[in-house]
Amino acid sequence: MATSKAQPTTLEHERALAAAYGARFIGGVDEVGRGALAGPITVGIAVIDIHAVPEFGELRDSKLLTPARREELLPQVQAWAAGYGVGHASAAEIDQLGVTAALRLAGSRAVAQCTIAPEVVLLDGSYDWLTAPEQDLFDLLADDREPAGLHIPVRTLIKGDMTCQSIAGASILAKVERDGLMAQAASDYPAFGWEINKGYATATHRAAIEKLGPCDLHRKSWNLTSKPQKAEGKA
Repeated sequence: MATSKAQPTTLEHERALAAAYGARFIGGVDEVGRGALAGPITVGIAVIDIHAVPEFGELRDSKLLTPARREELLPQVQAWAAGYGVGHASAAEIDQLGVTAALRLAGSRAVAQCTIAPEVVLLDGSYDWLTAPEQDLFDLLADDREPAGLHIPVRTLIKGDMTCQSIAGASILAKVERDGLMAQAASDYPAFGWEINKGYATATHRAAIEKLGPCDLHRKSWNLTSKPQKAEGKA
């Protein structure tokens, strides 16, 4: 949980990216739920106006904050950002598309919600799952498919949620919304304990799946009942 010793976040990375691209609106992006057994993958984005944004040093990676502190910071992040959004990809979409493509879809949905679009993006982690892949003939013929992926510069930043204010803000947006969805779902599926485990692979969650079988919100292409193992995602 958060402590006073946690490294403060800054706008250093956003300012450097804005200078490198001559950009004004910088988006910070983070995801939650990638490793869960149930529920959606959720992506948050916080877009800042580098010409006007104030420092928000209280921002931290959402995992370092208590639930109460995340809830307290949520409206502050929304007011601080020039634009923001949260997008989801369902368990069924994860099963159909694979993790990487589901992340890309959720990220595209988050960006589509922004009242101000980012010109460049800082993405938490080491792998760019947000940039749109090159189109092949099938893509060109499938005009009715929902667009997925960005066509603007995306730069990855390892542990960006711990150092970068826009990414930390995005992590809070995503975490609060996904946790709320899982708490609501827990009332329909009380045996799985989602109000506590939020769909992740706790021993009690796995035991409930073994006893009852998976429900509609479980990722059925995943290994749901044995010891934790990393799921393979399709691009």
